[in-house]
Amino acid sequence: MFDDITRLARIAAKPERHILGLMSGTSLDGLDIALCRVEGAGEATCLTVENFTTVPYTAAFRDRVGEVFARRSIDLERLCLLNPFVAQVHSDMILAALDEWRRPAETIDLIASHGQTVYHAPSTPGERVPSANATLQLGDGDHIAHRTGIITVHDFRQKQIAAGGEGAPLAAYGDYLLFGDDQADRILLNIGGIANLTFVASTRNGRWSSCTDIGPGNTVMDQLVQRNFPSMRFDADGAMAAQGTVLPALLDQLLANPFFSRAGPKTTGPETFNLAWLDQAAARSGHAKARTEDLLATLSLCSARSIAASIDALEVSGKATVFVSGGGARNPTLMANIRRELSERHKVVTTEELGIDPDAKEAVLFAVLANETVAGTGLAQGRIAGMPSISMGKISLPG
Repeated sequence: MFDDITRLARIAAKPERHILGLMSGTSLDGLDIALCRVEGAGEATCLTVENFTTVPYTAAFRDRVGEVFARRSIDLERLCLLNPFVAQVHSDMILAALDEWRRPAETIDLIASHGQTVYHAPSTPGERVPSANATLQLGDGDHIAHRTGIITVHDFRQKQIAAGGEGAPLAAYGDYLLFGDDQADRILLNIGGIANLTFVASTRNGRWSSCTDIGPGNTVMDQLVQRNFPSMRFDADGAMAAQGTVLPALLDQLLANPFFSRAGPKTTGPETFNLAWLDQAAARSGHAKARTEDLLATLSLCSARSIAASIDALEVSGKATVFVSGGGARNPTLMANIRRELSERHKVVTTEELGIDPDAKEAVLFAVLANETVAGTGLAQGRIAGMPSISMGKISLPG
């Protein structure tokens, strides 16, 4: 529609834009919705979160996504029907949030929709040919745009794969644009289902960035709790893990996974780190009948140790601050393990010190990606090590 194209051009030319960033992670807890005011673009980007909420998913929604989530064999019709279904659920959540915030849809310039990942298949040495990177997020952008009346930027990961990447982690782009500092190197650590980090060098050190997935964050701990305690979604505050005893033989088996020894940038997901991985390691180590608390304590230390190893491998000049976001930032046991593993080499805080709610950060970063797609001029090649410098996201018009 010509009117929508004209509208998009006006949005691109504005000095600031109101963008709804959406994130639905592998934990399937709910949809994160961050209403962001974004000024400028590129390294001049300035962002303020005006409203944020997480809308929880119903058990029925989780069950329906779970029919295809991280599964190699699925019913293709169920997958096909799930794409518009996720979009409709997300659209209704968006409109309800805007109504609660008393923000008419006409005042929102863009929606930045990550969608719901159902399968992530990065190329693995010895298993797939190098060019066979693939990932799939459901929640069709056309349905969201038509249902809300708001121009929607979505399906961000496909362009990154087309340009030679693995489709993740995309946090590097937004972290580089938002969180660079003139004097201090920074490490942005996100602990969702999967943990990933971005290293952003200071301006005095050349202002460049690198990013990689680390391995399991909360995903296997959450799955274990859900299997053994069906009424619970996760180990609240890491309380059960705190009551357990680490099992050294199991920890060694968990950390023996080849992914941990691969050089970054690299990506992974619940397809690799799941209950089968835990059960196999437990059997090999003689802990197949271990207490849930002990398994959780060992998984927590596994996540912390792999995180610390990835941070230690960075080219950090002196002591840097680690800014933590995601659900793991709310887990005192995991955070204590990380601080202990880093042995005070780096300061560990949450992104609240940067003015960003740890739960909102990923949704915020997709708002930044949408802003770059519509109004950016492109990153200089090589600013983000090992990743292509491109704009990402498809644009869906309401009309």
